[in-house]
Amino acid sequence: MYYIGIDVGGMSIKGGLVTQNGEIVARYTVETRRYSEEYGIADDIRKVIDGVLAAGNVTIADIVGIGIGQPGSVDSERGIIRYSNNIPLERVPVVAQLKKFFDVPIYINNDANCAALGEYVFGAGKGYRDIVFVTLGTGVGSGIIIGGKLFEGRECAGAEAGHMVIIAGGEKCNCGRRGCWEAYASVSALIRQTKAAMEKDPSSLMHEEAAAEGKVSGKTAFLAAKRGDKTARQVVDTYIDYVGEGLVNLADIFRPDVILLGGAISKEGERLTVPLQKKMDAEAFGAKFNPRVAVKIASLRNDAGILGAAALVCSTSD
Repeated sequence: MYYIGIDVGGMSIKGGLVTQNGEIVARYTVETRRYSEEYGIADDIRKVIDGVLAAGNVTIADIVGIGIGQPGSVDSERGIIRYSNNIPLERVPVVAQLKKFFDVPIYINNDANCAALGEYVFGAGKGYRDIVFVTLGTGVGSGIIIGGKLFEGRECAGAEAGHMVIIAGGEKCNCGRRGCWEAYASVSALIRQTKAAMEKDPSSLMHEEAAAEGKVSGKTAFLAAKRGDKTARQVVDTYIDYVGEGLVNLADIFRPDVILLGGAISKEGERLTVPLQKKMDAEAFGAKFNPRVAVKIASLRNDAGILGAAALVCSTSD
């Protein structure tokens, strides 16, 4: 028996046929569109599910259930995409639409919640009871597991750590507020910080790195810093400090066993975790007396979305 995990993203919708051990044995992907009343997102998700079944040479009778990880605000109980800004969607009853074609349990949740579950069931969170998962990507997403259970907040609208304010009146966030953690700790924020530093220092090696890649990216400052560029090192250190501010806040609120970092920036590995662990050990409330909160890199990488959605099925159906 298998699970199907669907990872909805801004560029593509990816699906995978997943075993009970977390192995992806078949995949299928379609491009994400701009959806309308005539052709909705459920049509493409259906196409992905059919593609996964065909690629795996199985039928729906072999499937325990289907899980969907969706960016934005999701009503997990009613199976509705309440609101998504990166893929413009409002009040889409996607589970009901899919149930017309697939007679198996179908679950949907926020993509970061799913990724947290995926790490808990199949990845670096295995063996822990309390974990906080933070993804550092275009935005800052978070998923929280307490006592082995996913914490969603009322109607699945909670656990949005990226929108806690770390600097009152600070940078404008896409959510409309100012000073949100996402406005400082996302890849988008790092790119903005990198560009600002490059403008002030025309001699910085960041210009060479950006030219080689053809753009300023989340890697630009890290690459130049590895080459000894002082300005780049300042960008990286400041960025990591912003990330750390949010992590310490989360540690003080939830005191989890571990905080796992995912997303594009997590590929920097120890360049992130070593200074972040140092900050955690020094600044978390009662650090000398209370249990230590470990900071580690999540392990599922590009498969976090698919495996997280599959984990949503097994954790919900248990």
